[in-house]
Amino acid sequence: MIIYVVMHIVENTSKQGKMIYRSVLLRESYRESGKVKKRTIANLSNCSLKEIAAIKLALRHKDDLSSLVDLGNDIHLQEGLSVGAVWTVYQVAKRLGIEKALGCDFNGKLALWQIIARVIDQGSRLSAVRLAQTHAACDILGITRGFNEDHLYENLSWLADRQDQLEDRLFSARRRKEAAEIFLYDVTSSYLEGDKNYFGEYGHNRDGKKGKKQIVMGLLCDQYGEPVSVEVFSGNTQDPKTFIPQVKKVVERFGCRGVTFVGDRGMIKSSQIKELPDGFHYITAITKPQILSLYNQGVIQIDLFDTDLYEVQDEGVRYILRRNPARTKELEENRLSKYKRVEELTARKNLYLEEHSRAKVSTALKEINEKIGQLKIGKWVRVQSQDRTLTIQTDQESLEKESCLDGCYAIKTDLPKSSADAHIIHDRYKDLVLVEKAFRNCKTTLLEVRPVFVRTEKSTRGHVLIVMLSYMILRYLQQAWRQFDLTAEEGVKKLCTLTSIEMKVKDQQSVLKIPTPREESRKLLAAMDIKMPMVLPHKNVPVVTKKKLQTERNLL
Repeated sequence: MIIYVVMHIVENTSKQGKMIYRSVLLRESYRESGKVKKRTIANLSNCSLKEIAAIKLALRHKDDLSSLVDLGNDIHLQEGLSVGAVWTVYQVAKRLGIEKALGCDFNGKLALWQIIARVIDQGSRLSAVRLAQTHAACDILGITRGFNEDHLYENLSWLADRQDQLEDRLFSARRRKEAAEIFLYDVTSSYLEGDKNYFGEYGHNRDGKKGKKQIVMGLLCDQYGEPVSVEVFSGNTQDPKTFIPQVKKVVERFGCRGVTFVGDRGMIKSSQIKELPDGFHYITAITKPQILSLYNQGVIQIDLFDTDLYEVQDEGVRYILRRNPARTKELEENRLSKYKRVEELTARKNLYLEEHSRAKVSTALKEINEKIGQLKIGKWVRVQSQDRTLTIQTDQESLEKESCLDGCYAIKTDLPKSSADAHIIHDRYKDLVLVEKAFRNCKTTLLEVRPVFVRTEKSTRGHVLIVMLSYMILRYLQQAWRQFDLTAEEGVKKLCTLTSIEMKVKDQQSVLKIPTPREESRKLLAAMDIKMPMVLPHKNVPVVTKKKLQTERNLL
């Protein structure tokens, strides 16, 4: 017959030579046949001192564990901070090497939060502070000091001072030993609401905002469309002037030799080609007047564009010719639509002249000619009057000349055929759409580089850099969630609903208990192989805003 007596912890130390060995054992004493015996239940030598102390405490109160805590009075539960989105974006930032490149000091963590905040919700530095009040930013990122919007504005300058270093680290980490062979480069502009920005100037506004100053941004990507570097220029900087600084950047900072730059027809021109270092090549396109010039010189024929891909060579330069059927149809429909608008206007004017005998024909003619000029179809459309009746005439020969190059484009390169055939050249030029997609995401969709809430040079550079780094994360999310019927923005918003439960026991530090995510959130996390932690220590770091909404409301 065995009668169990007690379970206890035994700590032993032994010395062998100069080495001292420590062991902690969970043992049990029992009586068998009138004799007291002991046996080891578990070896606790690898447990921490706190864990061993906790086991000792539990053993002392094993008959009444409820005495340790009063569930009703000693445990306080309340709604905690949102954790799903911050944790997910943070894990992606770690995988991409962004956290390591930024560093783990206070400024590095603030910069990382600005990037994560840009992915979750766009806005100013003030809104990023308010976002940190509802999301577990400090607890997940390990921010131990409080901050406000002034700290984030200062952090932009910190980022700008280290931009080259950050981009170099990310480029090296991503490429490792693989040599970079192709770079994609393009520029865009972003208009400003104010006129005090350091880079703000009037220039060619791609957003169609007349009377607005703007900044110009150049984005350099690798052959896969992954952002490598971003640069801010004055709003009146012409596209070609931004190109050579990128070449120098690739040579001097990234240490690349013998690479090919891909840029659109307005970027890489003859003067830029002459400045390329030895071993560097280019892929670009030529303009419609340049195509006509080659045609007049007899280098190409129009019917060559109707071949799938046709290549001609002239003076060491290769031209890849192609006609885009979809673009051809689009231009035809657009031209027909414009013609119908003139036709409808002419019909209305004829009716008016018929009903109003004193109306002047010259006035009607003037309005129709103005519309023709506005629609830019005057080369092949004419309007004439006879006996107070207006008629439209089409110059068929001019129309055929106008439309002969519809959908046609010619790619220009100096790459030798031994390095790339016509199809490879064509595909690399079409890869520029990856940069255009990046601009769309950064300017008008999820990341919203506008509105620009900064004015100084460093703050503007830091702001644009944050947008680029955020786009790297966004791009990763889009690829990871492509199997789902949602956008990356929608996925992030869904994860924002994964909220912690703040739990505090007696006078102990509170913790954030993470509940089991619902099925939809689990699928999003599983697609990226991300697991949520069970619990997080709650640091309760003071994150406050200097600008108070209530104060503003009281002034209204």
